[in-house]
Amino acid sequence: MTKSKCIPLRGVIPPIITPLLDKDRLDVEGLKNLIEHLIGGGVHGLFLLGTTGEGPSLSGKLKYEMVSEACKIIANRVPVLVGITDTAYVESIGLAQFAAKCGADAVVLAPPYYFPTGQPELLEYLKHLVPQLPLPLYLYNMPSMTKVDIGVDTLRKAAEIDGIVGFKDSSGNMIRFHEYITAMRDMPEFSLLVGPEELLGESVLFGGFGGVAGGANIYPQLFVSMYNAAASGNVEEMKHHQIEIFRLRRMYFYGNHSSTFIKGVKCALNLMGVCSDFMAEPFHSFRQPEREKVAAILTEMNLLPAKLY
Repeated sequence: MTKSKCIPLRGVIPPIITPLLDKDRLDVEGLKNLIEHLIGGGVHGLFLLGTTGEGPSLSGKLKYEMVSEACKIIANRVPVLVGITDTAYVESIGLAQFAAKCGADAVVLAPPYYFPTGQPELLEYLKHLVPQLPLPLYLYNMPSMTKVDIGVDTLRKAAEIDGIVGFKDSSGNMIRFHEYITAMRDMPEFSLLVGPEELLGESVLFGGFGGVAGGANIYPQLFVSMYNAAASGNVEEMKHHQIEIFRLRRMYFYGNHSSTFIKGVKCALNLMGVCSDFMAEPFHSFRQPEREKVAAILTEMNLLPAKLY
């Protein structure tokens, strides 16, 4: 396994949405618009087929198309990470191999999410899987979806497996993230990234490497500015950006279900003219009452001209 250009990975790496035209058709033009919007906003990498990208809800064909088209559009301008989480071992390997052929730089894996694994079982699984992967691997802790919370000791042992180079924590537990930072202090090239965008500034200020912020799909400049402020220790500037992040995140809660975060992000991008807001089944996009509320936030934050919607 060759050393990737994205090791160690630092900065803002948006988990990009997957623009769809219908249940199994990629919005390629929207994907181009989105990628240019993100790279133009100064992001440090792009993560395909994550939770925000609805990865587990997409067909195999659509996943492969998304990776192929995105890598062509990105054209090596920023590092590309591809989510390969699956309940089937061979599917994860197959997608990783395809991602490598398309020019991706690394892959991302959460624990298989049907039968929950114990910590020793997860380590054994990684020891079997990682030698089969053609790219470096970032582990992904998403206990609310996988029913498995990667322990501090498990992470430390996993980091000793050749080929595992980083970790994204989406638990939302900042105390645990501090424990991860402490446990990994003697491995300075092992990237520790945080998922919840509200924790980006604090995590970087205390030693984290950056964040995989879903809201950066909408407003990449805000999250890049937060990262830069935290990396330079500018707490006053961080406070300002944190207020803006909390203003933005209001749109994630206009629905009644856990899918509202993705609905909010897709709705915002659609209102901004970037791409379609079609959702993968079993979900649907925001309807008019929610769209109007999202549009009001975008207008308030100068991301949408007044009365455009």
